[in-house]
Amino acid sequence: MPLDAAFMTADDGEWTSPEPGVTRRIMVYRKEMMMVEVVFEDGAVGAAHSHPHIQSSYVAEGTFEVTIDGVTQTLQQGGSFIVAPNLVHGVRALTPARLIDVFTPMRDEFV
Repeated sequence: MPLDAAFMTADDGEWTSPEPGVTRRIMVYRKEMMMVEVVFEDGAVGAAHSHPHIQSSYVAEGTFEVTIDGVTQTLQQGGSFIVAPNLVHGVRALTPARLIDVFTPMRDEFV
């Protein structure tokens, strides 16, 4: 997808598997921002990590246990969270679940 693209359909984007039980696809992006759909099987883990990007995430389906900087909370469909740059964070799906992640700036390593 070119950096100046404005639209993407539900059929666009290549699915990849960054971790067992986790698949993701880039929805749209520009250098300043990126939106990613991430699907988790029941019990799948998004391992604890950090990055220099601001991350905002929306729970589109299911239930997650979310840990940010040592604080853990359970979030269900409709919940959201934001992660400041360089904070350690991770998730565990308590059900089959889906996140919509937004990063600023874009995650170059995802492309």
